[in-house]
Amino acid sequence: MIRPFKSGDEKYIALIERECFSSPWSENAVLESCANKTTYLIAEEDGRVVGYAGLQVILDEGYVTNIAVTKDFRGKGIGKSLVVALSGLAYEKDLAFISLEVRQSNLPAISLYKKCGFSGVGIRKNFYSAPTEDAIILTKEFH
Repeated sequence: MIRPFKSGDEKYIALIERECFSSPWSENAVLESCANKTTYLIAEEDGRVVGYAGLQVILDEGYVTNIAVTKDFRGKGIGKSLVVALSGLAYEKDLAFISLEVRQSNLPAISLYKKCGFSGVGIRKNFYSAPTEDAIILTKEFH
């Protein structure tokens, strides 16, 4: 089930961040991003938060902050559900596009995004650290 962020979800997002990323966001960073117009969607299975996605809106543009699913729940379509829900949210908000960065080596994520209508539009050199790696910029246009 995909649902909107509610108070208290920041602790689950921070836990998932620590599991999935080398430079994880803290609970405070998540709350600060909420104050800066980031909308989070939460994936739940059996009452447990197992994933999330964040979208920051600037005028008519959407920028995905992160999408993550806990290791135990990968390969079950949760990531795809989050991407589809983000796309629906962007469409509802009448955004021109949504864009994201993904590690060049993250081939499963790149494949998922392309299946969901994203196209490669560029590269950010040395965007990621621990380890240093380029990012592929992917964008999905709505009009």
